[in-house]
Amino acid sequence: MPRVAVIGSTGQLGFDLVRVLREPSLPLSPTRKGEPAGFEAIPLSHRDIEITDPGSVHTVLMAIRPEIIINCAAFVRVDECEDHPEEALRVNALGALHVARACAEVDALCVFISTDYVFDGGKTEPYTEEDPPRPLNVYGISKLCGEYFVRASCPRHLIVRTSGLYGVAGSRGKGGNFVETMIHMAREGKPIRVVDDQVLAPTYTKDLAEKIKELLQGQVSGVIHLASSGQCSWYEFARRIFELMGIQADLNPVTSRVYGTRAQRPAYSVLRSTRLEKLGLMSLRPWYEALEAYLSEKGYLPLEEKN
Repeated sequence: MPRVAVIGSTGQLGFDLVRVLREPSLPLSPTRKGEPAGFEAIPLSHRDIEITDPGSVHTVLMAIRPEIIINCAAFVRVDECEDHPEEALRVNALGALHVARACAEVDALCVFISTDYVFDGGKTEPYTEEDPPRPLNVYGISKLCGEYFVRASCPRHLIVRTSGLYGVAGSRGKGGNFVETMIHMAREGKPIRVVDDQVLAPTYTKDLAEKIKELLQGQVSGVIHLASSGQCSWYEFARRIFELMGIQADLNPVTSRVYGTRAQRPAYSVLRSTRLEKLGLMSLRPWYEALEAYLSEKGYLPLEEKN
């Protein structure tokens, strides 16, 4: 049973990766029918490992010597990255480098979680793995640097670009997630302004974790895009949250210019995976189906509405 170290295990994706990896599943190989093909998931929180400290990374990972190391740790507060670029690069770029070097030392597959923000949003159709990155903000630059460090430092790597994550564990760095923020504001009766000119594919971390597990079973490497199918603006996403929950919210669309943020975001950052298509693997389910599954798992929807 392969050992998988999950760095950032208390975050949204890390939490779901640990629980999904620990679930037994049938192997992809037809020659080993009936034999469970699970993983031994080893959760590593920020208290267990400090990715900005190469000594900590080396000591912890050399002691575990896993076959796969998934780096979910990141500085994800996009606007704060503009104010603290050194910290963003220290975590998202140099931290990725330290982990990648350790992976190479133990001959482990290095899995690095990246972002749709490595693109500038100038396209009007989904970005594929073949499109050249051109980040607009410090966060995107720092994650792209992390990608380059991983590719250069570890021969065996899997770089996963994804988009608009939300999961049941919430984001430690953001103090929740977009869905929970919307619900909280609506229940307090606050007026809610959400941008309607940023289009993406919000992604449920449990769906993402299950697809990453499938890729690990198939020993897939390289760069791959994994995000929910379809697309919506943040405003459309918020409206669907309230529709599903039957909440009458004071919700209004605004432009990015009127809303105003320190970091510039791409206007269009929908991801499509030509690699999944070539591998004959299914895409993630549509964003609106994933959202309903998330709300059900959180207990927001009545039992009769659960999938």
